[in-house]
Amino acid sequence: MKKLKNKHAFVTGGSRGIGAGIALRLAREGANVTITYQHSAQAAEQQAQLLRDSGARALALRADSNDPQAVRAAVQQAVQHLGTIDILVNNAGIAFYDDFMQLSLEQFELIVGVNIRSVFVASQAVLEQMQAGGRIIHIGSCQANRIPHPGGSLYAMTKSALAGLTKGMARDLGPRKITVNIVHPGPVDTDMNPANGPMAAGQIDLMALDRFGSVEDIAALVAYLAGAESGYVTGAEFTIDGGTNC
Repeated sequence: MKKLKNKHAFVTGGSRGIGAGIALRLAREGANVTITYQHSAQAAEQQAQLLRDSGARALALRADSNDPQAVRAAVQQAVQHLGTIDILVNNAGIAFYDDFMQLSLEQFELIVGVNIRSVFVASQAVLEQMQAGGRIIHIGSCQANRIPHPGGSLYAMTKSALAGLTKGMARDLGPRKITVNIVHPGPVDTDMNPANGPMAAGQIDLMALDRFGSVEDIAALVAYLAGAESGYVTGAEFTIDGGTNC
């Protein structure tokens, strides 16, 4: 039985990596899915076709997460296409690492715009029509709480901010019977951080399970939080990092 049958999901950054895995899992659970992307229309459309092949109605929309108007427009298009949004997954994000004194104001503004402001904008836009029983899930990082190496100050800052936003939103939206939670992945095997990449060995040394996670690992947890079984879970942080000890 498909647990998300007749639900409508909106996944930012859903054309690649963790976002693509989440979108596919939600589609296989019965949800119709809209994904956003920034760069490759071809890759996004291929991902949307995978979702359709799973039986979902699917739409791929170009939206720069650093552009609030583009984010709001994508939500509005999704509502027009699907009729409503029941599940919002704020997955889109960027990361860069440098010594703190080498970071620029432009880098600060960019990472805050993509990793924090876009979550705020997308959430407000979706909440204009989201009904009771809605689910909002932010994708954070295990680095919100632990930094294993130098250079990650801005990235960690943005993911820590999302944890605080999650708890505040959960309080505000509880009376509407809408839950808000955050998932903190550890190292996950994607094109941005491959399990056979040059930085992999140092990350694996920090893990209890001695391996990278898969996008399916993260997607399974998100699917649980998107479904009816998680109805009493809100304002919570879920770390899924293979026991990473930073």
